[in-house]
Amino acid sequence: MNLPHFIAKRIAFSRSKSFTKVIVRIAIAAIALSLSIMILTTMIISGFKKEISTKVFGFWGHIHITDVNINRSFEQIPISKSADYIPDIEEIEWLEYQTPVKILGFELANKYKTTRTSGGVRHTQPFVYTAGIIKTSKDFGAIQIKGVDAKYDWTNIPNFIIEGEALDLSGEISNGIVISSVTANKMQLKLDQRIKITTLKNNEFFNRAFVVKGIYNTGLEEYDKQFAIIDMRKAQEMLNWDEDDISGFEVMLEDIGDLDIINEYLYEDVVPARIYTETISKKFPSIFEWLKLQDINENLLLYLMIIVAIINMITALLILILERTHMIGLLKALGGTNWQVRKIFLYNAGYIIISGMLIGNIIGLGIAYIQYTTHFITLDEASYYLSYAPILFNWKAILLINLFCFLSTLAFLILPTYLVTNISPIKALRFE
Repeated sequence: MNLPHFIAKRIAFSRSKSFTKVIVRIAIAAIALSLSIMILTTMIISGFKKEISTKVFGFWGHIHITDVNINRSFEQIPISKSADYIPDIEEIEWLEYQTPVKILGFELANKYKTTRTSGGVRHTQPFVYTAGIIKTSKDFGAIQIKGVDAKYDWTNIPNFIIEGEALDLSGEISNGIVISSVTANKMQLKLDQRIKITTLKNNEFFNRAFVVKGIYNTGLEEYDKQFAIIDMRKAQEMLNWDEDDISGFEVMLEDIGDLDIINEYLYEDVVPARIYTETISKKFPSIFEWLKLQDINENLLLYLMIIVAIINMITALLILILERTHMIGLLKALGGTNWQVRKIFLYNAGYIIISGMLIGNIIGLGIAYIQYTTHFITLDEASYYLSYAPILFNWKAILLINLFCFLSTLAFLILPTYLVTNISPIKALRFE
């Protein structure tokens, strides 16, 4: 029989009333509170990253392929829609690449391992960008127009369209336009309303008429107010381009984690020298820098909650040891070793930690589920890009948090149990 475990079990489930019971309950409550906050923090921040990334990537793609001078010249230089490197890009299923070997987060000099990407290229779609002035009978304003064709992936767009529908580009040239809710509110536009867009080409003004077919809202107000979507053939007409002339391609990946690797491969080994590839995270850095800051906040909060749990457990364990001084002396007098006695308190601490973790998981997952189904925690969409706190049930992360919480807390409790070795059996038996 495991004597230390047996004694610890009897102590933990004893119904006797004492001051120690109050301390133990406080320790359990501290662990439960800390763990529930850690679980909620991880699920909310993971939800933020997923939802905002889905918005950005769904609307603009993962990688843009354009002319190398697109950001340096006022006059766009088109690239070919039928470029011979596009089929090579679409055939990428996975890539192998070299990464430094790391031990405990430190890179080993001149040591590398071969790694494969999680996926490849899912889809490519051409686009045409142009700028113009949107006019109504009451107002006017600047707008950037994105022309797309029948290959455009509308999968995520319906999630953003709050009125109307996506454009049908399978037949004749469409005169429809999808504008943002920011533009619609500012210009007082409604569905099926006719508008006029004026563009400048070769020092001449050109007017084109459009009909509002849809109104979208991604929550990214600073970008929503700039963009509208039209038929790519219409955009080519406005720029006086041929059917084969486009501003660039959007490359959609199977896994976002492969973004930088595939982008570097395309730039170095696939596209010609006059073609430039750029990840969307580099094109719109402010959003992704904001998401990185959330990672820092998450780590800081996790560490603080772990420290709170550890301090409370150390306090509770020291009080347990002091209250059981007489029992410690008796066990030592009967031949018990210091390690056997220390194990009693470690087992007891383990019961407290597990009890707190069980309650913490119930509270954390319960609140997360309520938020997931009801969205009762609302946010200012202009500041946070979302109207509610999103939840992502990342079970692997939740399991790791539980494991880290248990092991780290228990590991820090080994040191306080050294107090047992300093207790003399003779003095302890006289202790009241």
